[in-house]
Amino acid sequence: MTAAAVAASIFLMWWLFSPKPLKLELATANVGSMMVSIDNLGMVRMRDHYVVASPVAASMQRMPLRVGDQVRQGDVVAYLLPLPVDIQNRQQIRARLNAATAHVTEMRLQHKQAQAEFQMATRERLRISRLVQEKFLSRQAEDKAVTAEETARAVAQAAHARELAATAEAESARAADEAIHQSPHQTITLLAPVSGKIINVQQQSERTLAAGTPLITIGDPTSFEVVVDVLSPDAVKTKPGMTVLLQDWGGSAALRAQVKLIEPVAFTKISALGIEEQRVYVIADPIDNLQSLGDGYRVEARIIIWRSERVLKIPGSSVFRVGDKWHVFVIENNRARSRPVQIGWRNRDDVQIISGIEAGTQVVRFTGNQLRDGDRVAQAS
Repeated sequence: MTAAAVAASIFLMWWLFSPKPLKLELATANVGSMMVSIDNLGMVRMRDHYVVASPVAASMQRMPLRVGDQVRQGDVVAYLLPLPVDIQNRQQIRARLNAATAHVTEMRLQHKQAQAEFQMATRERLRISRLVQEKFLSRQAEDKAVTAEETARAVAQAAHARELAATAEAESARAADEAIHQSPHQTITLLAPVSGKIINVQQQSERTLAAGTPLITIGDPTSFEVVVDVLSPDAVKTKPGMTVLLQDWGGSAALRAQVKLIEPVAFTKISALGIEEQRVYVIADPIDNLQSLGDGYRVEARIIIWRSERVLKIPGSSVFRVGDKWHVFVIENNRARSRPVQIGWRNRDDVQIISGIEAGTQVVRFTGNQLRDGDRVAQAS
């Protein structure tokens, strides 16, 4: 009876004062699919925008088109009434035409003079060549004659080029002079350069426009691309042909795209934390139909840089550093044992295990500072 009482006392003391098992969340190493991606916000945009602008200073009639309207190539999109030219501009245009005509005459005469000098240098070179053959002159005289002939030829060619340039200037001045004599009430019609939809109307109401003022922008609603800006270190990992998943676009299923281009120039962008970042645009072509997405729509893009269908993996929070090696806590006989592992790829959820543990091994999901090698653990409820 005394021995039993002593044993009971010892057991009671052990039960009261022995450390209780740590309640931890456990996970099991398993084989499954895994992918590593670069995630960031992206934007859908039309590949080509066509801006229709006013070719001359004119008065525009009110624009009948609205954003979203469909146009076909060759449709009239705007009517312009050219502004009349004032007296001062007329005189300036006439003076430029007279000056250009006189310049053409001057260049033509210079060309004739250069041609005559070239012909004379050619005759002189032929005469000196005969005298050299007859031993009346040296070879040096013939070399000088050849050089003089080549120089005269080059001068003639330059004069001819100046004559052509002056002629072109005169034609331009003549066209401007003819334009001011046309009827100021002749309406100019602007046509759609391509078939597509109106995506922007820069000028809606009737007003006076300067030459080159944009009026409308037309885009092809069937030709889209996806633009994603990533950090420059991530851009180095991205290659053309990689798959891009478009998520959070408004539909239930992810849409697929393919990387077409990584732009070779980075730009500076200020992050939400106020840090300057060097970012690069990645351009992707859609594979699936973008359905109701339009120009400028936001998407969540995941650029898949690695994927495997059969990988031994555990939660990324299970691994920790000990020196220059990675370790995990495995469960053996209800105790945590630190074990070194070799890891491979990792994403925001899982990490690939190359060696160190096998499939089915239980590991601690979240290791804390209080856990030590050999501590008793239990599954948290």
